[in-house]
Amino acid sequence: MPYKNRRSSYSTFILIFVALKIILNLFAISNFGFHRDELLHLVLGDHLDWGYKEVPPFIALLAKVTLNVFGDSVFAARIFSTLASGLIIWLTGQITAELGGRRYAITIACLALIFAPAFAASGYLFQPVVFDQLWWVVTVWLFVRYLNTANVKYLYWLGVAVGVGMLTKYTMAFFTASLIVGILISRERKLLFNRHVIFSALIAILIFLPNIIWQFAHHLPVIHHMRELRETQLDYVKPMDFVMQQLLVNGVALFVWFTGFCFLLFSFKLRRFRYLSIAYILIFLFLLKMNGKSYYLFGAYPMLFAAGGFALERMLKRTYYVLRTVAVLLFVVPNLLLLPLVLPILPLQSTVSFIKTTKQRLPFLDFLTKWEDQQQHPLTQDYADMLGWDEMAKKAADTYHSLTPEQQKNTQLFADNYGQAGALHHYRHKYNLPEVVSLNSSFQLWAADSLSAHYIIYVDDDDNVERRLSKVVESYKETGRVLNPLAREHNSRIYLITNPSPKLNEIYKAELAKKRLQ
Repeated sequence: MPYKNRRSSYSTFILIFVALKIILNLFAISNFGFHRDELLHLVLGDHLDWGYKEVPPFIALLAKVTLNVFGDSVFAARIFSTLASGLIIWLTGQITAELGGRRYAITIACLALIFAPAFAASGYLFQPVVFDQLWWVVTVWLFVRYLNTANVKYLYWLGVAVGVGMLTKYTMAFFTASLIVGILISRERKLLFNRHVIFSALIAILIFLPNIIWQFAHHLPVIHHMRELRETQLDYVKPMDFVMQQLLVNGVALFVWFTGFCFLLFSFKLRRFRYLSIAYILIFLFLLKMNGKSYYLFGAYPMLFAAGGFALERMLKRTYYVLRTVAVLLFVVPNLLLLPLVLPILPLQSTVSFIKTTKQRLPFLDFLTKWEDQQQHPLTQDYADMLGWDEMAKKAADTYHSLTPEQQKNTQLFADNYGQAGALHHYRHKYNLPEVVSLNSSFQLWAADSLSAHYIIYVDDDDNVERRLSKVVESYKETGRVLNPLAREHNSRIYLITNPSPKLNEIYKAELAKKRLQ
């Protein structure tokens, strides 16, 4: 088929798979509650800026639009994520067509991607992850379109995509660098030798510049965040664990993307696109060296799924109807049967039962319910992170409203971690709570200058909190705790502190000053 006819021939067909992805997300979108990270990202929408302690500003802008246009429900929070997931499927189908694939190639690439555990799990939560994946896929599609058409407009759109991608998650810089090096190594290096590439790079820098300025104005918190992340999490990621996770996270769809990777690397048919496989190798090795988390690499897989669809279509001729059908079933059905492990399409108790039964039958899946504490739990950590927040906010509100109106005027609300603070902030209108104070994560950027009220409602999950409080307050009492045994915040406590000593405020101010310099 001539190149000019590819896109128009398959666009409507690809929409079938986009609709399937969106429908699956809609089944899961309102089950359980807000994820811990979602609560933080929604808070950022109320404090728009060009940067934050842990993320660039794109997610905050989406949060602002979400809260003002769609409302503050769980369903509303996940609308943009669902649309981004649909766009990833759309672009994967388009990339497959750009590589020369037809309907069967598009079918197997899109279905494998839709039901791959990695993309089912990361494609519905309101987090930068899914939007980061989207900009990686947009970047690949624009590169491929430019290679196929030689139309420089795609280079300029590429600059926009990279710039906005950098405002979404800093991993875009590593992926873009890998693509550039991959092209320089490949036979298509001439793609980069023109003035339009320079102009495209300038567009990306210009878009990203406000965040660079913000970083320097705030003492480069991205460096401190990466150092802290490495010390508390990344140093525990072993190289072999990272490798094994890349082999496991897409389930049986591994055979689709790995076939695509091999075809890109060795096949004569895809030799013009070999730079994509080289880019994957480079970003894989970089993240392996840096002890990166497994999901940092997810955005690179749609291009490999696209190539895998093309490869399988070539290997399984049109007359092999039975083999083609078997291949689709083989690479999709096992992941479909395990879908409730990563996408909450079932009610909570049904999910608990499903996970228990599945682990009994397939013990090698125990890693899915091993949390950061390295212990086994009834739910995955992501699912557990979606429970208990409303209960926590309600009990904090009960404590607040047990005070007289005069006492409430001299009361502050303090939370130890960003999940707790995010929950108290999000539900503040529902339960008529004052604004919460926290020194964790980006909350420190707008934290109160002092912690000196006569009454403090304090939320913490530390078992040693009472020993610490006894030294700096006149009195305290526990007024509630999160009782949901499935919640990761199970046993988080709410305390009412009365007459904190000046020493507590001194500790708070010193900690606030220290954190604002990081």
